[in-house]
Amino acid sequence: MGRLKFCANITWLFTELPDFSQRIYAAASAGFQAVEAAWLYESDLQELQKAKEATGVEVVLINTPPGNIKAGDLGLGAIPGREAEFRQGLDLALKYAKGLDCKRIHLMAGRVPEGSQRTTVAKEMEAVFVQNLKYAADKLSKEGITGLIEPINSRITDPTYFLDSPHHGHVQIAQVPGRNEPDSAGELNYSYLFITLENHKYQGYIGCEYKPLDSTKKGLGWIKNYQIQNI
Repeated sequence: MGRLKFCANITWLFTELPDFSQRIYAAASAGFQAVEAAWLYESDLQELQKAKEATGVEVVLINTPPGNIKAGDLGLGAIPGREAEFRQGLDLALKYAKGLDCKRIHLMAGRVPEGSQRTTVAKEMEAVFVQNLKYAADKLSKEGITGLIEPINSRITDPTYFLDSPHHGHVQIAQVPGRNEPDSAGELNYSYLFITLENHKYQGYIGCEYKPLDSTKKGLGWIKNYQIQNI
């Protein structure tokens, strides 16, 4: 069995540091060879590039811009009437992805509009999402970048997120229900799940997208234990 590869999600980890470029350095110092992030568009691209080059860390994944978070947006891919905003956001994501040699972009679907019933708008939102995915696929293929979609569970995490049914894709981990370290108290046995991924010969990165109970560094005992068990 091959050893699994973990990448630090620096939107969730090392949040004691204000800037994403600083978090790249911190992730490398903690032993991560790769990072991923949601929205790092407020950080200077050149500073991110410097951090990436200085550490040798791979940037595995970024998300398309969410839209207006304060207004309740969480992506625009499936939102009727906002196709132009989605395309503008995709261009920005491509700029950062190319600048950081990142080969994966998560194309965020977005939430069911406030006041709407999922069953009523699902067909229209699906049609918009498919249209935007086709547009994105054409642009991404020309740059050698893979577009990913990420179902978000509507039972606990986000009841209104449009894409809520998983089939396959990039793996991210956090304990349930607190979304803390994989070895914190909760419902999931990650030792078993890691063995399952190994047995299925999973070759991709596993994104560490959890909320540390203390500092990020203090909570990394779980990955050290995994590495020790696989020496």
